[in-house]
Amino acid sequence: MSDGRRWQRVDGVLLLDKPAGMTSNTALQKARRLFQAARAGHTGTLDPMATGLLPLCFGEATKFSADLLEADKTYETTLHFGERTDTGDAEGEVIETRPVSFSLADLEAVLARFRGAQEQIPPMYSALKRNGRPLYELARQGVTVERAPRAIVVHALELLAFGGASCRLRATVSKGTYIRTLGEDIGEALGCGAHLTALRRVGIGPLQVSDALSLEQLEAVAADEREALLAPTDALLHSLPMVTLASPEAERFAHGGVVRAGALPGRCRVYGLGRLLGLGEGLDDGTVKPRRLVCE
Repeated sequence: MSDGRRWQRVDGVLLLDKPAGMTSNTALQKARRLFQAARAGHTGTLDPMATGLLPLCFGEATKFSADLLEADKTYETTLHFGERTDTGDAEGEVIETRPVSFSLADLEAVLARFRGAQEQIPPMYSALKRNGRPLYELARQGVTVERAPRAIVVHALELLAFGGASCRLRATVSKGTYIRTLGEDIGEALGCGAHLTALRRVGIGPLQVSDALSLEQLEAVAADEREALLAPTDALLHSLPMVTLASPEAERFAHGGVVRAGALPGRCRVYGLGRLLGLGEGLDDGTVKPRRLVCE
């Protein structure tokens, strides 16, 4: 590295409570410097406006960061009714104003329509790409392109508070769901439009923001004690079935070999030799094939 910092191998998962006004990459680099971690990555970004759970991976855990992208996510958000913005949130410019004249019963009825499987059109202000260019770049130039709808699932949508011109919601959604778009669609269904004024991610799969630490909390811990705050590498894999191998199968798997373990078909986390060996794929014949291995 060119900054003279002494980078070191650090393995594990940091559950970070990202502050508002900071990009996910900036949060990652700040945490990485605190741990002096040679390798680091995140498991999917949060908008700068958003706060909450941002799992960061160090060292060997970076091999499994993509696995958390598949997990359901839970958010708490505040919707402001009567105004639409070009970004769908409070960071954008107001592009339309309409009167708000619905009741609590109307809101409850509309929320019921947005629970379950549905299709959602991704917003222009997103990192999705068209011909190699992020859509948000086109949006900033005033260009709108057609986007194909995506299949999503809103597993839960709970009204936490209602104040006439705004409400607070808690939503558990499948991967690929845009909460900004969900909020806009709810506003349209109510006939007045809406945009997000706050967004907080409180859960990803089994991981909860209540277990997360802020950057300020990390800075307050002595440098030689910070690594003890990391969750183990397999924290990202707890939703997968576990397979435990005895020697010599564990040795064979650790070196990239297929082993017979009687596992069910599908992805699994594989242990042996007293540690996590890696991610495996259970095959129909009862064998397990290595997909990603952890280096000692």
